Amino acid sequence: MRVSLLGGGAWGTALAIAFAEAHAVTLWTRESDVAAELLSCRENRRFLPGYRLPASVAVATDFAAAVGDAELLVVATPIAGLRPTAEKLRELPCTVPLLWVCKGFEAGSGKLPHQVVADVLGPAALCGALSGPSFAEEVAAGQPTAITLASRDAAFARETARQLHGGSLRIYANDDLVGVEVGGAVKNVLAIATGVCDGLGLGLNSRAALMTRGLAEIARLGVARGAQRETFMGLAGMGDLILTCTGDLSRNRRVGLGLAQGKSLAEVLDELGHVAEGVYTARETARLAAELGVEMPISTAVAAVLDGRLTAPAAVEQLMARDPKEEIA
Repeated sequence: MRVSLLGGGAWGTALAIAFAEAHAVTLWTRESDVAAELLSCRENRRFLPGYRLPASVAVATDFAAAVGDAELLVVATPIAGLRPTAEKLRELPCTVPLLWVCKGFEAGSGKLPHQVVADVLGPAALCGALSGPSFAEEVAAGQPTAITLASRDAAFARETARQLHGGSLRIYANDDLVGVEVGGAVKNVLAIATGVCDGLGLGLNSRAALMTRGLAEIARLGVARGAQRETFMGLAGMGDLILTCTGDLSRNRRVGLGLAQGKSLAEVLDELGHVAEGVYTARETARLAAELGVEMPISTAVAAVLDGRLTAPAAVEQLMARDPKEEIA
């Protein structure tokens, strides 16, 4: 299959490496310097240093050329880049099936990725999300990874998962697109909370409690948006939450660690040097929870810390002061 990765960051590069074993892959980047480096030394030193891009992967800066003969497109930008990329596809026009790996709610609109795509390309567009417990570095290194391919078109999800499945990348099909996207979005918010917990030295008991109650928050919001509760027990729910909250490669967890050290958000993000989707998603999550009447105290506390309305220790104190309630409710 001819696959074009749209976005030359860490994820676009990692997936290009993973898919090149069995498919004809093109990696498109809008940064001419990144493209030049990929062509000259076959390494993305800015976004994914240390991993060699196979010689078979074509590198392009011409968007139309990259999309031209593709049989599958994969948008590998942060969620802020999804709408502009979809608009480029509409202008061509292009009707090639589309996947995305970005996670989060669109800033301002609070829309999930599939809603953004429907806005631009129409509700009939054949599309879906790749999500689950995965760090780009480990995918690029060929370490065993299992993820979910979710689409409202179950046949498309099954067939595309079958074609992309292979090597060290195990892909499971799922037709609960909303659930997979909500799980992928909100786990980043919980990872910031876990980073705060670890940074304050609150112990493993606290981390376990926070992750468990955080998963309950994700499920409540997902069900309110029409998702299936079972999805949150799978790769795109519990699996992704565990990885992002405990893995040292997690950017969102590192944001929480920095905040716990008393650094400002600006300082933390400057040191990080990459996008941490949970920072932007936290505000939209808190807003959506309020609109839908969904109780999400941890996510709301994270948003307050990021906005400077609470310090990290004060947020913990506020959460611990909450009245007891039934666990399963």
